[in-house]
Amino acid sequence: MNRDYRELEARTGYTFRRPELLRQALVHSSYANEHKMEKSDCNERLEFLGDAVLEVISSDFLFHKYEKKPEGELTKIRASIVCEPTLAFCASQLELGEYLLLGRGEEATGGRHRNSVVSDAMEALIGAIYLDGGFASAKEFVCRFVLDDIEHKQLFYDSKTILQEMVQAMGEESLSYEVIGEKGPDHNKTFEVLVKVGGQEIGRGSGRTKKAAEALAAYQGILKIRKNQENAGEVCT
Repeated sequence: MNRDYRELEARTGYTFRRPELLRQALVHSSYANEHKMEKSDCNERLEFLGDAVLEVISSDFLFHKYEKKPEGELTKIRASIVCEPTLAFCASQLELGEYLLLGRGEEATGGRHRNSVVSDAMEALIGAIYLDGGFASAKEFVCRFVLDDIEHKQLFYDSKTILQEMVQAMGEESLSYEVIGEKGPDHNKTFEVLVKVGGQEIGRGSGRTKKAAEALAAYQGILKIRKNQENAGEVCT
């Protein structure tokens, strides 16, 4: 592990009474395999539990927050909150990837920053907090790091679709994405993408995959269009 447990506890605002649960939440299966550990000693069981805990907490939260929304809309909102990219984004707030125990191969191929790895670890951490401190502690953590700023998380989750609909509604030219940069070795690249309406840039973003970079660029484009509509009713300046 690159960092001390206490650093992560300080970031989460939760102190473990059973620190072995925190450690297990950070053990990737590749590390367990490499060190001849039992399969049950990696974070997959905690991930399974954390996924269920997260679904209950988010469902309860949304049920009470949006009293008039039908089941279908609530399901869509919940999906935007608990999906892999959003959980990975939440994990990045904690720098969770920097604390993971990974096998050499997973480390070498950029696993510490891979959405699937860090989102699973986020669910495992929720499961660990639930086992250590009960439902109330898990709920406090989820509300602080996952259920905050729901509107922007929804925009991020559906950013490409939302941006396409906005551009079409305004009768503007077609939307296009362009990769303008790639950094790093093939197994651990970072892509930079810009999005244009016609020939004019409205947003850009970077990510470990082209898809992630496009999503962030679209999100920035949505924010710019909204700002410009508020200020001058125009697509872009």
